[in-house]
Amino acid sequence: MGREADDATKAAFGQRVRELRAKKGLSQEALALVCDLDRTYVGGVERGERNISLLNIRKIADALGVEVRELF
Repeated sequence: MGREADDATKAAFGQRVRELRAKKGLSQEALALVCDLDRTYVGGVERGERNISLLNIRKIADALGVEVRELF
């Protein structure tokens, strides 16, 4: 995978997190609090700036009430 593909993957994942967060009516700050993550980290994930770990993916999925697979 090249850098462009990596960036596209992170951007698509972040967009999906944003869609699900908005659907739940949560702000970035509220989601971050539930996940025990920093709000700026959640914002970076949504903007596709972060190469998020599996553990943080699980935290976000749990906070959104979805299965991990629904984030992809």
